Amino acid sequence: MSSRALKKLHGNQDLNIINDDHNSDEDEENELETHHKTSNKKKKKKLCNPFLALGEEEEEDGIDREEAEDEASVTPQEQTNTSKSDEASTCANKKKKKKKKKKKKSTETVADNEEDEIEASIKEVNRILENSSLGAESMIMRPDSAYEMQKALLAVEHKNLNPDNELKRIFGSRVVQAESSRRRQRNMPLRRRTSWLATPKETWPHIGKTGLTMSLKETQGNIHFFVYEHNQQYQQVQFTFYDAVESLNPQNIMDIIKTHPYHVDALIQMSEVFRMSEDMQTAADLIERALFSFEMSFHSLFSLTTGNCRLDFKLTENRPFYLALFKHLVNVGQRGCYRTALEFCKLLLSLDPDNDPMCVLLLIDFYALRASEYSFLIRLYQEWEDHRNLSQLPNFAFSVPLALFLLEEGETTEADKKLQEALIMFPGVLMPLLDKCSINPDSSVAGHAFFGDKMQYSQTPALRQLIGLYIGRCHACWKQPEVIQWLEKNVKEVMKRVDLKDPLEEECRKKRQVRYQGTPRNILRHILISEIKDATTALPPDVANTTVLSYDPLPPLDSVAAYQRPDRHRTPQEGSTLALFLRSLLPNFNPNDPPARNEGAVGGEDGNNLRQGVNVLMEAMRDLLANIRPMDPPLENQGGNADEERDEEEWD
Repeated sequence: MSSRALKKLHGNQDLNIINDDHNSDEDEENELETHHKTSNKKKKKKLCNPFLALGEEEEEDGIDREEAEDEASVTPQEQTNTSKSDEASTCANKKKKKKKKKKKKSTETVADNEEDEIEASIKEVNRILENSSLGAESMIMRPDSAYEMQKALLAVEHKNLNPDNELKRIFGSRVVQAESSRRRQRNMPLRRRTSWLATPKETWPHIGKTGLTMSLKETQGNIHFFVYEHNQQYQQVQFTFYDAVESLNPQNIMDIIKTHPYHVDALIQMSEVFRMSEDMQTAADLIERALFSFEMSFHSLFSLTTGNCRLDFKLTENRPFYLALFKHLVNVGQRGCYRTALEFCKLLLSLDPDNDPMCVLLLIDFYALRASEYSFLIRLYQEWEDHRNLSQLPNFAFSVPLALFLLEEGETTEADKKLQEALIMFPGVLMPLLDKCSINPDSSVAGHAFFGDKMQYSQTPALRQLIGLYIGRCHACWKQPEVIQWLEKNVKEVMKRVDLKDPLEEECRKKRQVRYQGTPRNILRHILISEIKDATTALPPDVANTTVLSYDPLPPLDSVAAYQRPDRHRTPQEGSTLALFLRSLLPNFNPNDPPARNEGAVGGEDGNNLRQGVNVLMEAMRDLLANIRPMDPPLENQGGNADEERDEEEWD
C-alpha cells in the first residue's frame, strides 16, 4: 500500500507504527514476489499468452491513475502531515518501482518474442493459402509431383462424408433433427463408436469382434498398400455364405445375418434382394452396416483423407469394400445429397486411381455438375487429360464444356469451343440426348447426314455403351432452357464446319474407327452395377447372359484369394439319392479317399473300421434299391386284354 493510503487508514497515529505496518506489508510483498518467481519458473515450459503483457500494462496504468486521483483528492494539510511518511517510504517505493520495471521489461521481451513467432506463423499460413488458391493452370504448369497433385485433387473431408450435414444445409437443421429427436424419445440412444463412412443406428446390434481385420501389406514411397484379412472363424462363415447363395434361398442368407450381423458379403447380397423387392430403405441400411463393419476394421495407418492409401482390387477380400462404397454413394445420390456422393467418388477413386476398377470417372462428372462443383470438374479434366485421355470419354467431352458454360458469366468462348469439339467427336450423342430431354430437333438438324440415323448405326457397341451410359445418367443436366439454347447455337456452328469440310471432322472419324473396339472389364462391371437401361441394352451377349454374383460382380480375371473354398468330395454316384443321403450323414467323409486321410481324421484302426462299415452300408443300400419292385395295381376288368396292355404302358 502507498503512504497516502496508509495515512488515510491510520489517521494521525505515530509514524513508527505506520512504518512497522508498512515494513510488515513490505515483507508480505517480498514473500509474494518470491512465490511468483518460483511459480514463473514452473511455467516457463508453457506457452505464454502474447496478450498478457497488454493486460498487465493496462493494470499498472490503472493503478497509476488511481494514485493520481488520490493525490488530487488530498488536502494541503494532509499533504503536509504525510510528507514525513513519504520520505520514510521512498526507499521502499524505489525498490518496488525497480522490480516493476524489471518485470515489465521481461514481460515485454517475452511478448515481443511471442509476437515475432505469431507473425512468422501467420506469414507462413498466408503463403500456404496463396499457393493453394492458385488456379488449375498454374498447378499444371509447375506440379511438384504426380502424387502431390493427385493428393490435392482427391482430398476428402470427413464432414462431407455425412449426408446429414448436406441435408442440414439444404433443409435446415431443425427439419433434419426432428426425426432423430423423435426416435430418441422412444428409445434411449446407445453409445456408439465414432465412424465417418456410416452413422450407426440404435437398432443395429453391438459389433464386437467380427473376424475382419486390415493389415499393411507394403509401402512404396508415400503410398501405403493395405489388405483385408479373414480369421479362421470368418472363413467358416464365408463358406456357409457360399452355400446359402447356391441354395437360391434368401432365408439362408438372413440366418447368417442373424447369427453374424456384420458379415459384409451377406449384408451386400441381402441388400440386393431388398432392392429388387423395392425396399430401398432396408437395402441402404444394410450397405451402411457393411461400411461400418469395414471402418471398424481399419488399420491404424489407414486414412480416408490423405489420399495415399491403396487397396488392391485383385484381392478377393478387398473387393467388397469397393462394392459397398459404390452402392452407398448411389444411394446417397438418390436422396439428393450430390455433394456427399461426390466426396465418396473421390474416396473410391483414391483407393486405386491408376486402374479405377469401378470406373468412377464415368460418374464423377455427374455428381460434380449436380453439386455445382464446376471448378473441381474443370480442374480434374485439366490435370488428368494428359495421362488419362479424358476427352475420349463422352461424359467428360460434354460435361466439361457444360461446367464451363455454367461457371462463366457472359463470355462462353471456351465453352463453345469445347462443346463443338465434343459434337464433332461424338455426333451420336445429340439425337438420343434431345429425345431423352423430350425436345424435338429442328428439321435441318434431324435431316443432316452428320447427325442422322446413319451415324447412329455406324457406331461400335463399345461406343454405344458409353453414350447410353452418359445420356441415361446426365440427361437431366441439359434440360435447362438456357442450356438448350446454348446447345442449339453450337449445333448450327458444327453443321457449318462439317459442310465446309473441317479437317477436325475427318480426324475424329478416324479416331472412332480405331478406338472403341472392345469394352474393358471394369466398364462392363460399372454398367452392370449402375443398371442404366440405355447402357445395359448394348451389352454383348456373352456378358448379358452370364450369371453375375451380386456380392462380387465380374471379378477380375487375375483374381487372387488368400484362402480357397474346400472342394466337396463326391461319391461315384454323383447325383443319386444314395449319395445325397450319405453326404447328409457324413458330409466330410469320402469313401474314395485313401485310408491315410480317414485314419488321420478318426484315428488308427478305427478309421479303417469306419471305412469298411460305410462300404458295407452302401452295398446294402444298393441291393435294397435294386430289388425294390412296385406292386402291380389291381385291375378292374380281368377279362380285357386291352386294359392290361394300357396299364402296362402307363407304368412304362
